[in-house]
Amino acid sequence: MPADRFVPLTAIKGRGAASQPAHRFAREAREAFDDGWAETGESADTGHPDEARPPRTQVILEDVRSVITRNDSPDIHFDLSINPYRGCEHGCSYCYARPTHSYLNLSPGLDFETWIIAKRNIAEVLRRELGARSYRPSLLNIGSATDCYQPAERELRLTRAVIELFQQTRHPFSLITKGSGVERDLDLIAPMAAQNLAAVYVTITTLDARLARRMEPRAAAPHRRLRTIEALARAGVPVGVSVAPQIPFINTDMEQVLEAARQAGATRAFYTVLRLPWELAPLFRQWLDLHYPDRAERVMARVQEMRGGQVYDADFATRMKGDGVWADLLRQRFEKACARLGYGGERVELDLTRFRPPAAPGQGTLFDG
Repeated sequence: MPADRFVPLTAIKGRGAASQPAHRFAREAREAFDDGWAETGESADTGHPDEARPPRTQVILEDVRSVITRNDSPDIHFDLSINPYRGCEHGCSYCYARPTHSYLNLSPGLDFETWIIAKRNIAEVLRRELGARSYRPSLLNIGSATDCYQPAERELRLTRAVIELFQQTRHPFSLITKGSGVERDLDLIAPMAAQNLAAVYVTITTLDARLARRMEPRAAAPHRRLRTIEALARAGVPVGVSVAPQIPFINTDMEQVLEAARQAGATRAFYTVLRLPWELAPLFRQWLDLHYPDRAERVMARVQEMRGGQVYDADFATRMKGDGVWADLLRQRFEKACARLGYGGERVELDLTRFRPPAAPGQGTLFDG
């Protein structure tokens, strides 16, 4: 048996990534090595016949010094953002935020979806930042780089703590999610929406449940997200749908998603095309090879066509929608579908004038109620 044989990659049930590639700052890289035990049916961990154990999710509590991130990118429609978590258990194969785990000395692969960092003091720090004399309210989004309603939120309730503080201070916000957990917080969100202080966007990449399970293994199922849109709309919350990202030859049902979301109550819509920064490019190609080997070359060729021959181009003018013939056809499809279905613009304009700074801890406020 050759001494240099390596373990072939296989898809891992419930995970978007199938490997643990080194991040771009790592000094060394490691690969799985086949020592021959797999052929005997014995597990190296237990000595008993068994499949390899799937990686478990670990949630690490972290104290942070700041929580509001300022954005100056002209192609993003908000000025401030808050992310209660780093990493995301939803495990979306295409997630542009995966490379951010490199800054934590963790892999953008399985680490991103199994090592979740929770900012446990987020409400305390946010109160301090909102109370600073220099603070001025601006368009703010929750969950721009990690889903604020991923599974860890059920117990930790960090997103809810943020929204509670926004309710107290009348600070407007939007949030974007693939999680049905947002329905739990309608008691906070709906009254704020009635004052033009809140809007929610739900991402539905496809209506194909089998495809969604492969692309977004631990996010809510597509039909469940449609029910979330219905619940938000019934509660009077302005709700939009994100049909992002559009991936050539993979999720081809954009018009059907827009129609289903419109029937459920969505009034706004937007999209982006697949973007593959840093380590995400080889990770996504690996995902294609595992799940859609028959079309992997076509997908990547079309991605490069939209990026001027490159896998990724960070140019603000094109990184969200791409460039070229295919990008233009996609834009036309989206615009025609939105016009036919009666969607409004991409974003809801929220009221920035109602904000009142928070009282110091332990103090009352004249603006309660």
